[in-house]
Amino acid sequence: MTEPATPGQTIGPFFHEALPYAQDRELVPPGSMGSIRLHGYVYDGAGLGAPDALVEIRQADPAGVVPRVEGSLHRPGAAFTGWGRSSTDRTGHYWFSTVEPAPVRPGGPAFFAVTVFARGLLNRLFTRVYLPEHAAGDPLLDRLDPAERAGLIARRDDDGGLRFDIHLQGDAETVFLTFPGHGG
Repeated sequence: MTEPATPGQTIGPFFHEALPYAQDRELVPPGSMGSIRLHGYVYDGAGLGAPDALVEIRQADPAGVVPRVEGSLHRPGAAFTGWGRSSTDRTGHYWFSTVEPAPVRPGGPAFFAVTVFARGLLNRLFTRVYLPEHAAGDPLLDRLDPAERAGLIARRDDDGGLRFDIHLQGDAETVFLTFPGHGG
């Protein structure tokens, strides 16, 4: 007799306890030359801030080069790795101190690759945050309807920073990506 497989179960979330580390959201020191703030909120399906989500970014540097150095749990004095992690606060807000990425290929878009972990997810979610000035001519964006497309483009703050909200479900759900070999 063969028993059917059972689905995975979520336990936790334990993101705030196990994964954050000192200066994990500071890819560069806040206020340093060329630094910007990338921030926003993670919203659940009811439109409430998710107080226990974790957002990770991976990005190119200002020259369009994706760093090939390993990530560091010790930020001060370490090379720019292009990777960071930010847990959300009780309102669902996250933030990073980083630099603006440049396109990795001529004529291509500049973007941050984003991974989201949150309660109720059996697996992580992937998306992108496009810079508003570099959102033209991207094959992924060109395939989306206008509302979905707008949901992947960050808004520029008055201070030059970038705001990007992530909606896990609902009418404003963020477009999430699937990669070969990634169960989802």
